[in-house]
Amino acid sequence: MLDFVIFAVTFLIILVSAVLYLYPASRQASGIPGITPTDEKDGNLPDIVNKGSLHEFLVNLHERYGSAASFWFGRRLVVSLGSMDLLKQHINPNRTSDTFEMMLKSLLGYQSGRTGDAAECHMRKKLYETGVSKAIQSNFSLTLKLADELLSKWESYPASQHVPLCQHLLGLAMKSATQTAMGSRFEDDQEVIQFRKNHDAIWSEIGKGFLDGSLEKSSTRKKHYEDALIEMESVLKKVAKERRGKSFSQHAFMDTLLQGNLSEEQVLEDSMIFSLAGCVIAANLCSWAVYFLSTSEDVQEKLYREFNQVLGKSPISLDKIEQLKYCRQVLNETVRTAKLTPVAARLQELEGKVDKHVIPKETLVIYALGVVLQDSTAWPLPYRFDPDRFNEESARRNLSLLGVSGSQECPELRFAYTVATVLLSSLVRKLKLHHVQNQAVETKYELVSSPKEETWVTVSKRT
Repeated sequence: MLDFVIFAVTFLIILVSAVLYLYPASRQASGIPGITPTDEKDGNLPDIVNKGSLHEFLVNLHERYGSAASFWFGRRLVVSLGSMDLLKQHINPNRTSDTFEMMLKSLLGYQSGRTGDAAECHMRKKLYETGVSKAIQSNFSLTLKLADELLSKWESYPASQHVPLCQHLLGLAMKSATQTAMGSRFEDDQEVIQFRKNHDAIWSEIGKGFLDGSLEKSSTRKKHYEDALIEMESVLKKVAKERRGKSFSQHAFMDTLLQGNLSEEQVLEDSMIFSLAGCVIAANLCSWAVYFLSTSEDVQEKLYREFNQVLGKSPISLDKIEQLKYCRQVLNETVRTAKLTPVAARLQELEGKVDKHVIPKETLVIYALGVVLQDSTAWPLPYRFDPDRFNEESARRNLSLLGVSGSQECPELRFAYTVATVLLSSLVRKLKLHHVQNQAVETKYELVSSPKEETWVTVSKRT
């Protein structure tokens, strides 16, 4: 239960600190149906804690009050939207910044990008996206090499060997993300190991202590977190100094930032965000994809046939990825079924309206993506892993609207899709993935949904 309490506090504070930074509170009633505050000071925080996570709280909230529902965080009104129709109405006129980037920057205490006119924000967003695209292209052979190394390891296992997905795929994602972000310095395994140590320390503490003061109360934990953040920032600064004004055969994400009209602080912060988020999203997308394939032999065989048809015996190449339509459907369905990013949020800067409901100015609006991604009106048989649903244009359009596919896809997720596609092309053409019987996989709903405990598969060689 303590873990649930810590998580519930952590996740809600992530949203509030990210979206409401320096904004005054609103006590204005919305007229939207919802739950009344359980506690005068904490609002409905006790209810969230009791449900185990914000996502699970929102599932119950929308079951009780409908697709638009309200609750209270402390003394601040929160409106949650839990249907595709309401999200369409709210997202279209309000899509501005990347919610994931905004959350992480707030938690890390970063300020760049919070101010400035729309033109400057647009310029920085385009530079970020361009940097990710160029880095993916330049480091594609590296990702392929890492996937083949993992394949060789798995091929050596006997058929009864249980393979730890989270451990192995976090390692692959970490190596790929560090070199894509910062270049050849991270070819050294010791650099990657130290980066992972700091990465884990930072990620595990993000958000803790903003409400319950737990980080402040533990001088040991606080020092561990601060030391990890300082050390990671120090490494990023060293890499920036080493690469500024120089040309390398391997183009890294940081090179694009250094070539742009950005301050040293902006280069540091954007590099940190991509390094943190790119790694976690890629690792969990890969883990869930392999796990779901192990539970569905038909899907796995259909994917195997597509790889053979499109790639033959040749290794995958960047230009071939667009031809792998079914593989993209598998990854889209992985994102949907796993609810990879279960919640997003925006501030209602001006009074707005969805359907018949008026949303007051300065209200925190939560997009209950985890609710929407398993809404039977938008997704028939929503709890079934079925990549064929993305044969339909309406399904692809719905996922694109939510920012996890298509033109609105966040750059870190685009990187993750590339890593996952390369990984699956290596594994599925050589191995069959098998589900471990009696394995109950539970989900931990954080910024990115992940298996609560290590998840296992077994493999056998294809004949």
